[in-house]
Formats: sequence, structure tokens, C-alpha cells
Amino acid sequence: MKKILLLLTLVTIGLVIKAQSPEEVVAKVKAKLEKVNDYEAKGKMKTNVVFIKAPIANVKVYFKRPDKLRINNESGISFIPKGSVNINLNNIFVNTEGFDLIDMGKEEKTSFRIIKLIPKDVNSDVVLSTVYIDEARSLIRKAKTTTKENGTYELEMQYGKYAAYGLADKVSFHFNTKDYKLPKGITFDYDDGSKKESNPDKLKNRKGEVEIQYSSYIINKGVSDAVFK
Repeated sequence: MKKILLLLTLVTIGLVIKAQSPEEVVAKVKAKLEKVNDYEAKGKMKTNVVFIKAPIANVKVYFKRPDKLRINNESGISFIPKGSVNINLNNIFVNTEGFDLIDMGKEEKTSFRIIKLIPKDVNSDVVLSTVYIDEARSLIRKAKTTTKENGTYELEMQYGKYAAYGLADKVSFHFNTKDYKLPKGITFDYDDGSKKESNPDKLKNRKGEVEIQYSSYIINKGVSDAVFK
């Protein structure tokens, strides 16, 4: 009897610790994101770019499936490069069947599952997306996307009371300013106010960051298409 119980215990443990396939991990993340058809969120946006001074601004963020997104900034400055990955990651997870998934194991310091997504469509602007997933909560904690036309962008997410919907309390968006098409003929103030630079070429290879701290979401109450025009 003891041997039978031991065998059953070992089988049970084996089933529990069996690693999920990349497809299973991504499917659970996608299922959580698909709970959200639309939302209206309020928050504060902090822009940290070496050549532009922008105050912390109140923002409203609107989303509607599959991939409509709009950020309304009270200051009128929105320094998020066009063509970048959607900050709520729905652009990646709208059609996971369009990607080949490669399991890269776990990140040593966090144990986040690392999965690479390679588009099957050779004409896709996205070259590669790498996501770091908290398997226990089915939440994306980090993502890095490389595109053909708009450089590489990185996201980091922190979650709180809206985690059940896959919606972050805080999103940090990192990019290289050389991949941002700067307006011609504009002089930007440096953060320390000590000098000005009128030559955009000298601003290459500098890092930029946009951080949004959300205070509230209104989820699945309907968002008009007119908001995105």
C-alpha cells in the first residue's frame, strides 16, 4: 500500500511540475487580455528624454479591440514614437497564430518565462518580439520588440488591482531616440537647461523613456470610435 501511495504521489508531483509549452503559456496570457473589449483609463505620464523638457501630465488613455489606442495628454506633448508596439500589448497578441513561438527558458533572477515570437509573414514590420511572462499570474512583465522601420522598443509592466484583466498599474516604455523622426528645424532644450542643440544628428543613440502611472480604469463600458479619429 505504501508503495502504491508513493507512486501516486510521484505521479501527481510530476503532473504539477510539468512545464507548460510556449503555446499554453501564451494562450493563457491572451485569454486574460481578451477579457477587455475596451477601456478608458486615467493616469499621469512622465517623459524622460534628454533633449526635451516636458512636465508630468495628466492623460486619458482609450483602447478598443482589436488594436485602437489613443492617448490624450493635457500638455499637448506625447513623445511616444509612431509605429511602436501598442502599450497594452494587444498588437502582439491579437493574432498569436501568426507567430512562431520559441521557448528560451526562464530568466535567472526573476524566473519569468522567456518566449520569442517570430512573425510568419515575411512582410511584417515586426521582426521579433521577446516577452517575459509571470507564468503563475499569466502576466507579461517585460517585452522587447524589434521592427524594420521604427527601431526597437522595450516595455516594463507593474500590476496591481487590475491584474485580473492583464492591465498594468504602471507602464515604462523605453526607446532609442535615433529611431524617432525628429521634426526638422526645431531646437530642443536639454534637461539641465545649459545648452541647445539644433542638429538632430547629434541626438542619436540617446535613450528615451515614457512612463505612465495609471490611477483608474473603466473597463468594458463602451468607447466610441469617434475617440480615435
